[in-house]
Amino acid sequence: MIQGHFGEIASFITAVCWTITAVAFEKAGRRIGSLSVNIIRLVMAFVLIGLYTTFSRGMFLPLDATREAWIWLTLSGMVGFVIGDLFLFQAYVEIGSRISMLIMATVPPITALAGFILMGETLTLVDLLGMFITIGGIALVVLVRGSTEEKKVELSHPLKGLVYAFIGALGQAFGLILSKYGMGAYDAFAATQIRIIAGIIGFAVVVTFAKSWGKIYESLKDLNAMKNTTIGAFFGPFVGVSFSLLAVQHTTTGVASTIMSINRILIIPAAILIFKEKVSMKEIIGALITVVGVSLLFM
Repeated sequence: MIQGHFGEIASFITAVCWTITAVAFEKAGRRIGSLSVNIIRLVMAFVLIGLYTTFSRGMFLPLDATREAWIWLTLSGMVGFVIGDLFLFQAYVEIGSRISMLIMATVPPITALAGFILMGETLTLVDLLGMFITIGGIALVVLVRGSTEEKKVELSHPLKGLVYAFIGALGQAFGLILSKYGMGAYDAFAATQIRIIAGIIGFAVVVTFAKSWGKIYESLKDLNAMKNTTIGAFFGPFVGVSFSLLAVQHTTTGVASTIMSINRILIIPAAILIFKEKVSMKEIIGALITVVGVSLLFM
């Protein structure tokens, strides 16, 4: 039974991992900044995956990957890790991991639209309904009625943070599409390592231009931040991303994305217990509606 549903199980493990990593990286990012967290956690994940593949495949580096795999997976790493995560991690700092993860529920609709525009895939009425419901669930959380007599609709969180999270969603969606192109039947952990190598190079360029190497060195001295970054690196780019690639390798991208989307629900108790956030019933209902919308999108 497990063998027949390996893709679905991998998707659920991914959802749990991404819940843990979102909380850990929010805590670390608030102490040392999102840029420091990004490059440090990728270096950690690179070493972890290298050690794993040394035992599982007999090689530390993915030297057996084809040139085509390197090209597509490098592009995927640049788009998903550098662009997507750079903005997502800053969104963690601006609006918190819970709301950021909710905005990330736009990844499946974006993926579906990209398939429609770029690859000529069809969109059914149920697909469109799923998109509207997903967006409606997010809107229920991020939009509130103003206190003025004009009853204007206002944002419940800073616009900058919401925009950052949406750019992060764009990066993850297109990164996933590029990963599927490049990975094929190749080992998921080795494929993740190629994406991470691209991410490290990309962030190294960003850090150099930002003249932030000194700040990153100082960040390494913050033991609390390093503890959370290590936890996030283990459950994020090491276990989480690798299982997400296993998921799309053993089931459809739609089913995988739907199951992974439940981290919007899983992160609510974490936000209450760890960050002492006050989560309203409206926000819980909005998160549930969002998951329903994502599920409809890939029925």
